[in-house]
Amino acid sequence: MSTNLLSTDIAVGFGGVVKEFVWNWENQPLKVVYETLGHGSPLLLLPAFSSVSTREEMGELARLLAPHFQVVAVDWPGFGESSRLSLDYRPEIYQQFLADFVNSVFNTAINVIAAGHASSYVLQLAVKQPASFSKIVLTAPTWRGPLPTMGASSQIAGMVRGLVRSPILGQVLYKLNTLPSFLNWMYRRHVFVDAARLTDGFMEKKWQTTQKPGARFASAAFVTGNIDAVHSQSDFLTLVKSLSVPLMIVIAESSPPKSKAEMEAIAALPGVRSVVLPGSLGLHEEYPAEVLEAVSPFLT
Repeated sequence: MSTNLLSTDIAVGFGGVVKEFVWNWENQPLKVVYETLGHGSPLLLLPAFSSVSTREEMGELARLLAPHFQVVAVDWPGFGESSRLSLDYRPEIYQQFLADFVNSVFNTAINVIAAGHASSYVLQLAVKQPASFSKIVLTAPTWRGPLPTMGASSQIAGMVRGLVRSPILGQVLYKLNTLPSFLNWMYRRHVFVDAARLTDGFMEKKWQTTQKPGARFASAAFVTGNIDAVHSQSDFLTLVKSLSVPLMIVIAESSPPKSKAEMEAIAALPGVRSVVLPGSLGLHEEYPAEVLEAVSPFLT
């Protein structure tokens, strides 16, 4: 079980007030860091799950939205500046966290923009408690971790996860897979389309995010599919069909073919608004102005 209690101002981040939400999972307190910016009706920004996941990837979009909304961007447990404990990260943790966070931080229905893998969790909560949401935007929505997407069996994925979680070998394997050169390759392959944006300073910040103590645990869970909230495309589409909250999705034009096909399948469902924008899986960070222009009429 979980309890959610404390919210205190602690610092200033990418332009907003950075706060700390103390949340308990199975009697372990976790510090969850989030940031608020702007005034108006509340809008929650949920970054994509990845080895480099932080609320800062939503920073420019948050600044663009701030004149119209009170924007809240959060670091998921196990990522960003939030606690990175050696938990067995699995969907139940993030399902319960998101429900507790939404129910505690907001006292009215909210808009939400969720990127990538965060999409399934938002849809699940919106189906369960639709009154909590006004509008939902999913940018480059995905539901399956990298290893399962590559065809790895659950047994192989579990072995990899166990190795990365191990004390010594796990740290070595994780560091090899978070070298700046590897992160740069990852971004060029399926996150950004404009390689000129991948400056040394940009990649250094991404690398630093991966090197925080305990960073490998949630990262390994994501990569191996252990935090996949659904396990088939039909399950994901069923969530969308069950939704009563207005939904818009942003399809990334240069997404990996399999991911793009799945985004297009969502867009083909009745009642779903959609738009195709430049970019790949990181379009919310690479093209925030274009995202804002596309979703503003829907949100307002």
